[in-house]
Amino acid sequence: MLNLGSECRIWLYRPACDMRRSFDGLSGLVRHELGADPTNGHWYVFVNKRRTLLKVLAFDAGGYWIWSKRLEQGRFAALGGRADGAIALTRTGLLALLEGTDIRVTRQRKRYRRAA
Repeated sequence: MLNLGSECRIWLYRPACDMRRSFDGLSGLVRHELGADPTNGHWYVFVNKRRTLLKVLAFDAGGYWIWSKRLEQGRFAALGGRADGAIALTRTGLLALLEGTDIRVTRQRKRYRRAA
């Protein structure tokens, strides 16, 4: 389903987002609120205040992509802690969020990471 390159990172924007925003509005959030370039190939995840709608903004050589998921029942998991800025997600974390699994982990197992 999700095909990510090795340099691609996933960022979850913590504050509630106005889901009427589209390509320009979401890329403006990335640029002005996070201080990042939305055309850098990373994925940016946004959730509305009620946590029933999620959008993913991405950019590739052809332009912007937006994926959206609206829940008919339930809510996306709430992440504790400060509600400003963004946090990094793994591919597994994004899939867990999309599937309704609580992605807060009390203990994460060590995994091999190649040195840069």
